[in-house]
Amino acid sequence: MIRALQINNYKSLHELKLDVGRFNVLIGENGCGKSNVLEAIALAAATAADKLDNGFLVSRGIRVTEPQLMRAAFSEENLRKHILLRVDYQNASGAHEYVISHNNEPYTKWTRSTNRLIEEIKEWIYKFNQEQKKEIEDILNKAKIADIDEEIVKITAEEAFNSRKKLAFNSFSWIFPNKEEFESFVIDSEIITNEEARLKNFLIYSPENTALRNFSKEGQIEPLGINGEGLLKLLKVIQSKSPEQLEEIVTCLELFDWFDNLHIPENFSSYEDKVTITDRFLSTAFDQRSANEGFLFVLFYIALMVSDDTPKIFAIDNIDVALNPKLCTKLIKELVRLAKKYDKQVFVTTHNPAILDGIDLGDDEQRLLVLKRNKEGHTRVKRIELKDKPRSSTDEELRLSEAFLRGYLGGLPKGF
Repeated sequence: MIRALQINNYKSLHELKLDVGRFNVLIGENGCGKSNVLEAIALAAATAADKLDNGFLVSRGIRVTEPQLMRAAFSEENLRKHILLRVDYQNASGAHEYVISHNNEPYTKWTRSTNRLIEEIKEWIYKFNQEQKKEIEDILNKAKIADIDEEIVKITAEEAFNSRKKLAFNSFSWIFPNKEEFESFVIDSEIITNEEARLKNFLIYSPENTALRNFSKEGQIEPLGINGEGLLKLLKVIQSKSPEQLEEIVTCLELFDWFDNLHIPENFSSYEDKVTITDRFLSTAFDQRSANEGFLFVLFYIALMVSDDTPKIFAIDNIDVALNPKLCTKLIKELVRLAKKYDKQVFVTTHNPAILDGIDLGDDEQRLLVLKRNKEGHTRVKRIELKDKPRSSTDEELRLSEAFLRGYLGGLPKGF
């Protein structure tokens, strides 16, 4: 999981540092840089995946423009500088850097600047560890078949592995000033490689009504495109692989008091491009084409959260679209619960004050981040903690929605 970010020279993010949690809500006035933060994470993910062509960036939800304007265009000098994205991963001892640059020439693409030797060593260490782990597993399986004491075999195999590891890693010790730093590098390499595997699938979702109603349309990304393409197929997969996850989805849809049940076609090759929804007040069922927009958005969000095939780290831009304020509050509470249960890290932006009432500031895994732009136009961020929660004149605790609308949290326009 990502614990902190530093973003330098990306759009309005001249130099921004922010600590993040499992579930992060970003608020602020229009144009303050909320979406830029999401895009910076997506850019780090694309860099980790070594896929920096414009087509890939667009498919991830990044608003690609002229390369000069992808930088913080506050000075002529900035238009030629690289973009620096520094990511602190959970349990890693230091931040991992992603540095990308562009020569501003037509038909060229962004490139990653990196210490190639260090990257090759990281890759070698990861492959070495994976091969040795597989070898140990094979030995243990053979021992089990031969009815040999597995503990003895495991200890012998791991001793041999550690001995080979020590000999192999000594080959690289000349690059590092001391043994401790090398050992720390080895540990971090394993952690970062595993965390990058989660980050590489990062997407910024902005579901659209048309994509959610028209199930026949498939996106270029599986299982879900950034606008919601592929939802029917994902629901079929969930039903086939994990019936308990489908049960979770149906339970969450009870947020709508009229909802009774959801039927999904079982046949993957079926041409039936619809789900059947039953309303407890109606005698006739209907499909997604007749469902209200808010229901489809919530169905999308819940499926996104519970599926094993969707990204482990992702963002939702403008999560409040088409949702009733009270539903927004309850939805956020449900999404936080699901993020913890299914090990997801989520970033959402919103302009709806009711979203804030779903956040528990006493839970460190939940973060409320207020963004604004300073006098130079640079995006700045402030985390609202429990101690910052305002109180009324009678010393009663204000709801976050009310505090936001009164201007106590910031993030509102000041010009009118």
